[in-house]
Amino acid sequence: MRMILVVLAAALAWASVGLSVEAASVKAVVNGAPITDYQINQRALFMRLERRGNSNSDRLNLAREQLITEALQLQEADRLGIAIPDLDVDRAYERVAASVQVSVGRLNELLNAGGVNSDTLKDRLRAQLAWQQVVAAVVQPRVQISELDLDLRAAEQLPEASYDYILKEIVFVIPQGSNISARSRTNDANEYRRLFTGCDSAVQLSLSFNDAAVRDIGRRHSTQLPEALAGELAGLNVGDISTPRTVQNGVQLLAICSKTAARDVTFIKSQLRQEVGNERLQAEADKYLQELRDAAEIEIR
Repeated sequence: MRMILVVLAAALAWASVGLSVEAASVKAVVNGAPITDYQINQRALFMRLERRGNSNSDRLNLAREQLITEALQLQEADRLGIAIPDLDVDRAYERVAASVQVSVGRLNELLNAGGVNSDTLKDRLRAQLAWQQVVAAVVQPRVQISELDLDLRAAEQLPEASYDYILKEIVFVIPQGSNISARSRTNDANEYRRLFTGCDSAVQLSLSFNDAAVRDIGRRHSTQLPEALAGELAGLNVGDISTPRTVQNGVQLLAICSKTAARDVTFIKSQLRQEVGNERLQAEADKYLQELRDAAEIEIR
């Protein structure tokens, strides 16, 4: 849910935007369901808070189209027997407030200061929640991802120098709240690196240093490592150790216990599967919505 509600704080300084709320009159009908000028005006005011549209007229047109879309989404959800409880809408509303670090009461105040009734946002949230369930039930099963396509894409992204490693991590710990500097721990790490003779003696060597921890981190593929680190390890041999790098809890070294050339695209494919899946799901959802619109009876007054 893409809400640009951080700008709501500015609403306290805004006066009326010139959209009067008169007796509601119907401005559009979607499959028999009316959309009133009050709904359109309210949504346009909300869009102003989102900083959408270049003018009041532009926002009114955008608001009407958005409300037509939401009417179609809610009608399709109803056809499929999908109902969104008020409790779910309230929880979504609470999440919006939490995302901008204000209370629900404060969010209500900010909306009201911009002339927006809280139900305007809740109506939008209800439509979003309903459409998410429609997409999950109807559209998602349509989305198929070719493994061959993923293999080809992953192979294109695989670095030329690609390796599988068995690694040990050596961390020179900086205890929380201590006065030990990263520089002094880096000096210790460099001394450890100078004395290092291989993975078999990694633990024994660590006993010569204060607060040095050794951990087997197992198999890692080049694509699972930060680019700079992967580049460094690619130039090292089995039994070598990386240069010190500062991490969250101290200074880290990585020792190479095993290194083999690899064409493993599993990690890249996993990322691509999510990216491609999301792209195709969105495309299919947009297509489905357009089909609903094409089949609908929509009257603009």
